[in-house]
Amino acid sequence: MEISGVVIAFNEEAKIEACLRSLREVCDEIIVLDSGSSDGTVAIAQNFGAKVFTQAFQGHIEQKNAAIQLAKNEWILSLDADEVLSQELIEAILRLKAPLPQTAFRFKRLNNYCGKWIRHGAWYPDRKIRLWHQHHGTWGGQNPHDRVIVQAGVTIVDIPC
Repeated sequence: MEISGVVIAFNEEAKIEACLRSLREVCDEIIVLDSGSSDGTVAIAQNFGAKVFTQAFQGHIEQKNAAIQLAKNEWILSLDADEVLSQELIEAILRLKAPLPQTAFRFKRLNNYCGKWIRHGAWYPDRKIRLWHQHHGTWGGQNPHDRVIVQAGVTIVDIPC
């Protein structure tokens, strides 16, 4: 299974390196769609071998869908620039064998609010689809609260880590 890692970015030099480092472990290509950063975001992404494209910001959903269109692989792993795959999650993704295209994978997300990790309430565990076949899902929702919307018949599988 070849995976394209997809990230949208704007002035993320403080966080994007960790994101790209984790994606590099599981992705065959990394796409960064930048919205005109004035910091070192683009240089960092290029140093990681990411394919960097620039597009004026149209909204989170629009940017993420535009970035997917730039990917060469059918499987998409989409992260925000401030998100990082844990080692446990990297290992779980690497263990995936050629899944059916009608499968989407949902991960637990740990949220940080005001410098504190949220480990209770409605924000924990916060499960989001982050890996799917690009012909069977797209970003939707209402900006800035995006979510992956999969076609009818797609099975959503939780990766437990």
